[in-house]
Amino acid sequence: MAEMNVIQNIGISGFIFCALLLILPFLVSYYFKLGIIKKSIIIVSRMSFQLFLIGLLLTVVFDINNPLINVLWVFVMLFFATYTILEGTDFKTGPFLPTMLILFSIANILVLFYFTGFIIKLDDIFEARYFIPIAGMLMGNSLRANIVALNDFYHDVKNNEQRYLYRLCVGASRKEALFPYMQRSILSSLKPTLANMATMGIVFLPGMMTGQILGGVNPILAIKYQITIMVAIFVTTVLGVLVCVVVVVEKGFDDYDLMVEDIKKV
Repeated sequence: MAEMNVIQNIGISGFIFCALLLILPFLVSYYFKLGIIKKSIIIVSRMSFQLFLIGLLLTVVFDINNPLINVLWVFVMLFFATYTILEGTDFKTGPFLPTMLILFSIANILVLFYFTGFIIKLDDIFEARYFIPIAGMLMGNSLRANIVALNDFYHDVKNNEQRYLYRLCVGASRKEALFPYMQRSILSSLKPTLANMATMGIVFLPGMMTGQILGGVNPILAIKYQITIMVAIFVTTVLGVLVCVVVVVEKGFDDYDLMVEDIKKV
């Protein structure tokens, strides 16, 4: 019987067998003429390279464990997270990136500090092996929600432009006229996270908890971490979505409360 604190290594043969799994989606793609075989190979290869590279860099960062380096690493993550959010939407990146980066960073950093300082109560809240992975989980899990919120908001306003203009004509302020669209976009973006939390433990075991259990952590402790990180992810997602929508409402409309046409990607 394997010891609880020993993790089974994945060797070259394991990766070969893992690669063989891709034959199944490739067959589906071939049969239905989806055309995703080449794209899938490129994406999987790029993902693998990026993860191995990050693994090597994190090994060095964890060994050094310098607060300044750890914070700098997280801010680099925040920049790319914000950029990815905007790149995944119909909005141009330039007009929104500076403001959204600042507010998105504040939302994530506040929750991150609260989590490391008050929930798991680290002596050093900047300790690399907690600070960086937790920051990554908070940002990574909120990315999709932010993209969904911004795209839904944009298309909802455009599809109901006459209704929006009518509200303005009868005396509503910009925020009052846009409130229904803000409400719907926020709700739609949060549904996947809420559904994920509702089925967790019954339908599936989440990645963080599974990883800790495989690493030899007591299942009860792993569950405690999973519960707290999911609450933190939910809060970060709500704050991140709110920030993104508010920035678009403030920056994406002109002095006449009309959506600026050139903010849309060509």
